[in-house]
Amino acid sequence: MKLALIVIAVVVGFVGAIAVIGACLPRAHRATRSAFLSRRPSEIYAVIRDFAAMPSWRTDLPAVELLPPRGGLICFREVSPHRSMAYIVLEDSPPNRIVTKIADENLPFGGTWTYEILAEPSGSRVRITEQGEIKNVIFRLLARFVFGYTTTMEAYLRDLGKKFGETVIPAP
Repeated sequence: MKLALIVIAVVVGFVGAIAVIGACLPRAHRATRSAFLSRRPSEIYAVIRDFAAMPSWRTDLPAVELLPPRGGLICFREVSPHRSMAYIVLEDSPPNRIVTKIADENLPFGGTWTYEILAEPSGSRVRITEQGEIKNVIFRLLARFVFGYTTTMEAYLRDLGKKFGETVIPAP
């Protein structure tokens, strides 16, 4: 019985320490990753903007549902085994900029992704900037020290490169 109480106390103390550390971390964060592709901005924009076709090239995304517009703005839902999240397109400026926002305010995190497609002499630089917010203190610690803020952006850019038959190395 005494051993069980010690184990429970250790587990509670560990979770409590994680929560305290997470609470000390900033709720908001900003992260950026970019990659060079030897394509014109219009080609890249067309692929990024075709939300319904994303499952054909994104390795982490089995399905996308197009949703009815909200206030005239485009909406879609990414559906995967891990999560289902609705997004709203706040800005759509072809062929250089798209801004999407997580539309579900009840998630433990939220924020925007800004996609910028910048023409360069031999192609384009695609830059994704995440303005994120993590409400849950435990998830905040995990995102900062375990998952990292840029993991999803890096996977997205690598998949985008593969879509065009290129190997990209995401960079800050």
